[in-house]
Amino acid sequence: MAFETPSVAISKEDSLEFKNNPLLQDFVFPPFDVIEPKHVRPGIKALLKQLDDDLVVLEKSVEPTWSKLVDPLEKILDRLQLVWGIIHHLTNPEKVKFLLRLGQSKPIYNAFKAIQESSEWQTLSGSRKRIVQWKIKEAVLSGELEKFGKKFGENVMDATKKFEKLIRDKKDTDGLPASALALAAQIAVSKGHEKATAEDGPWMITLDPPCIKSAVTYSRNHSLREEVHRARVTRASDGENDNSPIIDQILKLSMAMKMATVDKAKQLLEKVRTAAWNAAVQDTEDLKKFSLEQGAAEANDLSEWDISFWSERLRESKYDINEEELRPYFSLPKVMDGLFGLAKRLFDIDIEAADGLAPVWNDDVRFYRIKDSSGNPVAYFYFDPYFRPSEKRGGAWMGDAVARSRAFARDGASARLPVAYVVCNQSPPVGDKPSLMTFREVETVFHEFGHAFQHMLTKEDESLVSGMRGIEWDAVESFMENWCYQRNTLLSLAKHYETGEALPEEIYLELLAARTFRAGSLDLRQILYASTDLELHVNYIPGGSESIFDVWRRVNEKTQVIAPLPEDRFFCAFNHIFAGGFEDYAAGYYSYMWAEVLSADAFSAFEDVGLDNETAVKEIGHKFRDTVLGLGGGKPPLEVFVQSESVNHLPRHFSGAMAF
Repeated sequence: MAFETPSVAISKEDSLEFKNNPLLQDFVFPPFDVIEPKHVRPGIKALLKQLDDDLVVLEKSVEPTWSKLVDPLEKILDRLQLVWGIIHHLTNPEKVKFLLRLGQSKPIYNAFKAIQESSEWQTLSGSRKRIVQWKIKEAVLSGELEKFGKKFGENVMDATKKFEKLIRDKKDTDGLPASALALAAQIAVSKGHEKATAEDGPWMITLDPPCIKSAVTYSRNHSLREEVHRARVTRASDGENDNSPIIDQILKLSMAMKMATVDKAKQLLEKVRTAAWNAAVQDTEDLKKFSLEQGAAEANDLSEWDISFWSERLRESKYDINEEELRPYFSLPKVMDGLFGLAKRLFDIDIEAADGLAPVWNDDVRFYRIKDSSGNPVAYFYFDPYFRPSEKRGGAWMGDAVARSRAFARDGASARLPVAYVVCNQSPPVGDKPSLMTFREVETVFHEFGHAFQHMLTKEDESLVSGMRGIEWDAVESFMENWCYQRNTLLSLAKHYETGEALPEEIYLELLAARTFRAGSLDLRQILYASTDLELHVNYIPGGSESIFDVWRRVNEKTQVIAPLPEDRFFCAFNHIFAGGFEDYAAGYYSYMWAEVLSADAFSAFEDVGLDNETAVKEIGHKFRDTVLGLGGGKPPLEVFVQSESVNHLPRHFSGAMAF
């Protein structure tokens, strides 16, 4: 995990930077306690200059052998990944420039091609063959996607920042839950309204995801819902932040780094669309009927900004579930205890707090160690659970700090151990109350840890295909959130934070019943995104007679019961498929649904033996760890799934998803 001494001579100025900048010094865990903003730009500048010099040396001396090509290239990539992972939330044009340079290196590309055609090819392990094949594919796409994706993301961020809705009259906040008001007041404070409070305001609504969700789901102010929705679907579509021409550039790239073929992806989407359509039509009729019964003026002509609001009201009415009222049963400490207990049960690992072992970037952040059944450490992770609007982007994600690696082992160890970041944005503790979560936030935590386990429990020692690295994006999905609906798991973590009372059985049954609420409509929304994505990347001709928005409207007609606004420009802010950092989803948004099929297939293996059959569940969990989680990107996903069938003796499972 440490840096080596630079391999070529560097200037006196850069030498001092390497000596004094904590980002560039030798460390076991990133020194978050001493890294300051002033270290970032000079540190990245010195590092990229050094890596560029290393790349020049490599290009001049490169030979088509593993030791002369992949080993030195791995050192370059690992150093960049480690440092950039520490400050990935910041932008830096020099990093994009270097990746573009690396992605377009002819000597490196030619050397990989030569290895594939040399006698050494037959002696390489399966993992090393995968690395060679992956780097050849990656060379075609990575640099250009990084360049255009970065600009796309910057435009979205700038356009998002431009929208600020300040609310001073409390009646305009009618319907917003206490957690949303607290967030809106906190944002107002960060924007200069120092006396803002959750009770008296003023309140600031932005286009950040938590604000959007609260406004369109809970606000009884119809005009506020409309204003927020219109602002969301027209972001980055005009003026200096217009992403339309950038989308045309990105769409000239291909679908080369995916597991599925276009035809099979389309078959899956059409199969789900057909199955979901009638249910979605009925969903809309149910909403109209319900809103009419509630005396809503817009009942007979529901608009897009009404759907989330009335859906939540109908769900509350139908299942007697109120997300806000359930929060006391889902305190973060209890949820994490339940999650770690499940991990012990499935994967035979122990997760323990290791606060103080590694520096952290905020007092909210916890550090953990994972041990195997023999008590040996196998991985570490940081967990950053709470929102901090002034300094942290919204959403939830898992990232890798470092990957498991044979080449970077130290102190006599056989491999460097993986380290992950798991980040969420839920409400922090208030007073003597712990962080209280919605059930959806519980699902999110389980989901992100599913990704983290794939990174941390890998047994692959080649870092370029370790964990989730080197795995086609449509084969990466988490199945952990399925366990949130398993009775014993849920009731083990759902305890009232004050009384210790377990979640009532009737509420558990309501949650279970509500799981498929509006499933047809939700599936069609994903089909809309995925189908438009494929149309744009596969059939659309940039500069042709049809615009990207014509494609959007055409696919809407086939997949949506309610038509979008004429001015809808949603794709100009669709970071997942166009922005840097999400480039694997370009021509691959279908990956969500494809991977969910794999996820459901994996979970059904546990269901078939009985979720309450502890012996069988543990056996399958351990084998799942050894195959799907353990093999990483060292084998093609289909081979991993076939091997998991063979090991687990579970016909149908895993490979069934490949039938599409």
